Amino acid sequence: MGLISGTIAVDVMGSDQGPLEVIEGVKLALEQYPEISALALVGIQTDIEASLKKCGILGHPKISIIHASEVVEMDDKPTQSLRKKDASMMRALDLVKSGDCAAMLSCGNTGSLMAGATIKLRPMPGIERPALSTVVPSKDHLFILIDAGANPETNPRQLVHNAILGSNHCKVELGIEKPRIGLLTIGTEEGKGTDRIQETHKHLKSLGDLINYTGLIEGFHVFEKGVDVVVCDGFVGNILVKTCESLFHILKDLFIEELTANPLRKFGAILSLGAFKSIKHKFNPDRFGAAPLLGINGIVLKAHGSSNRSGIMNAIHTAQKMLNHDMNEQILSDVAEANKIIKLNEQISSSS
Repeated sequence: MGLISGTIAVDVMGSDQGPLEVIEGVKLALEQYPEISALALVGIQTDIEASLKKCGILGHPKISIIHASEVVEMDDKPTQSLRKKDASMMRALDLVKSGDCAAMLSCGNTGSLMAGATIKLRPMPGIERPALSTVVPSKDHLFILIDAGANPETNPRQLVHNAILGSNHCKVELGIEKPRIGLLTIGTEEGKGTDRIQETHKHLKSLGDLINYTGLIEGFHVFEKGVDVVVCDGFVGNILVKTCESLFHILKDLFIEELTANPLRKFGAILSLGAFKSIKHKFNPDRFGAAPLLGINGIVLKAHGSSNRSGIMNAIHTAQKMLNHDMNEQILSDVAEANKIIKLNEQISSSS
């Protein structure tokens, strides 16, 4: 197809806010991050060209348009989406599969994106299932949560893989050289949790310097500054992420309601406006752009369906950072070493 090396494919049609907001994010990304080689905008060509014209970047030398006649809808089942061969999401994944693009980004249907990426790109050698990794804000630090919803049921080997995936993501996204890894369970004492958690705990302890495993953590440890990566299965992780997002919105509405209850409080709120803006910025999901689906042969990122232009810009930047660090090569090496250790552990356990 002749696309420039390092091109990032952007599914323009997947956003709740429409193509124009995605293109506005593309414009910001190109302005803020000159290291971006090229962007392939995938979707209905007439819609993309109209949005590019409105944004004043039609004909930009770093932008190419890949026409796709169909759209994956938010209520489509994964099986329906996979049948839409010319959907913008599927075409963008195909560009990564063919090697024409180095990464792809979509705001679209999460289930369809995960299914499409897993089937088209396949898991990396040594990895059984990919996992969705996301950045979560806390009071005075950021941490990685993995898995945020890709696999509701995981075995100990897959949870170990999640720890490795999350550790590598943390190094790239948060710049932490030796991320502290915690395994989420119902108690920190040895023997607490299910058999699956206990076996995972044993494997993680045996990995030595491969990762910086600090041990078991409970729910109330998640937002403390004790770990940089929280490891869990996709069932727990998805509930945790959505509960936190819901709680933030409730607290925001509660603050507004209480601070506007009478004139005196309104005056106090005006005086504290700077503090409220700072808190809002810390917990704004658009700061972190997108969650990568890790463990597949390629770079695939899922942004919020409601992402605004700033979120799209940050998502594109996240894709570029992952390309710059060649993260997948390190993951391959780490997983291969971990699998050797797990196999040895299983052999010792079966012979005892």
